Amino acid sequence: MEQDQTLPVEAPVRISLRRRAARRLLRAETLYAVMLVGFAVLAAFAYFNAYFGWDLRFERGLQNLPVPGLPDFMRVVSVFGNKWKPSAITILTTIVFLALGHRSEAAGLVLSAGGSAVLNGLVKVLIARPRPTMELVRVQVDLQTQSFPSGHVTFYVCYFGFLFFTAYALLPLRSVARRAALTLTALPIALVGFSRIYLGAHWPSDTLGAYLMSGLWLAFSLHMYRVWKERSTFHPEEVKAAS
Repeated sequence: MEQDQTLPVEAPVRISLRRRAARRLLRAETLYAVMLVGFAVLAAFAYFNAYFGWDLRFERGLQNLPVPGLPDFMRVVSVFGNKWKPSAITILTTIVFLALGHRSEAAGLVLSAGGSAVLNGLVKVLIARPRPTMELVRVQVDLQTQSFPSGHVTFYVCYFGFLFFTAYALLPLRSVARRAALTLTALPIALVGFSRIYLGAHWPSDTLGAYLMSGLWLAFSLHMYRVWKERSTFHPEEVKAAS
């Protein structure tokens, strides 16, 4: 009798939860579709245009900000993405994850940060967009590779973004460590785009394209990470024993 009384209450709850999950999934899929279309359109225009008018206006405006110490600050923001540092940081963090027994996190980070480097390199070669030049803006870095999309932005989103979501999921709720980790991983992502523009390394559209592309790759990597995580914590023998 008790089971009969609880069924009418539990069934609507389950249905409501499923509907909420379906709505969240639909919103996420819609967002990803918009990002994909936006990136494809931007990449197509970047293929045929070395830069846009709004690129030039925005970059010159940012570079003309009269803020003391801003050039040095912008260089510091970009430092983690320079030369060999992305590979070294990714390898070191992966080793730390493995040492702590977080194999799913290690695999997810390699997919997110390492895979994004391959993807970024392929798109750069495909679009082959030239870098900003001294004739147009103040170039404060010496780079020879293609401009679209920004490699720094791609790495920051996929490396720090993955750490952001793992910290959100693994660290205790409302803990100081969790708040600090979320802040320290979100800030580089938010600032690196402005850093690359200010230093004359990229056009604003290069960084925008990188945010769109790397956001999609990060979402894919997080999905695979959750799949691996569920498989690593699922033990069929425990289910059989319980039944």
